[in-house]
Amino acid sequence: MTKITIFGVGLIGGSLALCYKGKPGYTVVGHSPNPKSVEKLLQREVVDLATTSMAEAVDGADFIFLCVPVGNLEEYIEQLVKLPLKPGCIITDVGSTKASVTERAASLTLDGVHFIGGHPMAGSDRHGVEAASSYLFENAFYVLTPASGTPQAEVDRLAALLKTTKAQIVQVDARAHDDIVGAISHLPHIIAVALVNQVRKYNDDNPLYQNLAAGGFRDITRIASSEPTIWRDILVNNREVLLRLIKDWNREVSLFIDLLERSDGEGIAQQFRTAGDFRGQLPERRKGMIMSLYDIYVDIPDHPGIIGQITTTLGNEKINLSNIQIIESREDVPGILRLSFRNQEDADRAAQVLKRDYAVHV
Repeated sequence: MTKITIFGVGLIGGSLALCYKGKPGYTVVGHSPNPKSVEKLLQREVVDLATTSMAEAVDGADFIFLCVPVGNLEEYIEQLVKLPLKPGCIITDVGSTKASVTERAASLTLDGVHFIGGHPMAGSDRHGVEAASSYLFENAFYVLTPASGTPQAEVDRLAALLKTTKAQIVQVDARAHDDIVGAISHLPHIIAVALVNQVRKYNDDNPLYQNLAAGGFRDITRIASSEPTIWRDILVNNREVLLRLIKDWNREVSLFIDLLERSDGEGIAQQFRTAGDFRGQLPERRKGMIMSLYDIYVDIPDHPGIIGQITTTLGNEKINLSNIQIIESREDVPGILRLSFRNQEDADRAAQVLKRDYAVHV
């Protein structure tokens, strides 16, 4: 029997637990310092066993997953190495920064135990164990960042376990990981937050900014609503990489300043062409750190219960709706309902079903 212990059974930890719970040959143990959280895990049947005791949780564990915030990872590793761990046990994490935790683990004495950094590049617009799903990692990249000197056989053993999640396993150096993820995830979050705060200041003098930002601006800055504490820890932990990336970003912005000052329309057009060419080569339907949402728009009359009718229709067709937003609803103007889905297939099916009774735009 393979024992898997998970510290921090939230969205990521809970989804990992659900990938193994109930499958032959696995026992899944969840840990939380909060007794109420332990009760919730058992009530929701996310894990087989749950405890507030670290020693009890890791006793005989073959794999230990640290799914706690990035800012707490090193503290947990330092506590774990003081406990009697099973020889051959593999400790891994799911943090979105890898260099610091990998280097800290390498500096500790781990007799017969190996630490292998991990990062499942999948997420959700929801948080907590309530949002956990055994499908979260399917078709997503799951990055492993073993330290130099880690036996490849141990990396392969962890990779074999993780294949149950249906993720694509990728092995990368920890610092290279932080460079790449800093550019494709951490920097975009900073830019989105800065842009929203810039517009917020303009809105203090003219509330029309907020009213007109309801459409495209709200869409392209969605990640600015990410959980503040989590992102505080991530950005501080990856600050050296981000300082360099922000300087590079400033150079890109300065290029546009120069183009605009010179009224260089062709230069601006070339920047859009270059960006469009590269973006067109990006994978469209693979999961990533910034979760994709697939939207359709439905014109609806201003009738009581109309939204309930639409959601019931989708539910009867077993189409999973991720989010819903009323963009406009006035007595003299038909409402516009934006429906968001987690994959293109659901969005396409929803559009087909709703077109029977409503005007649908995609």
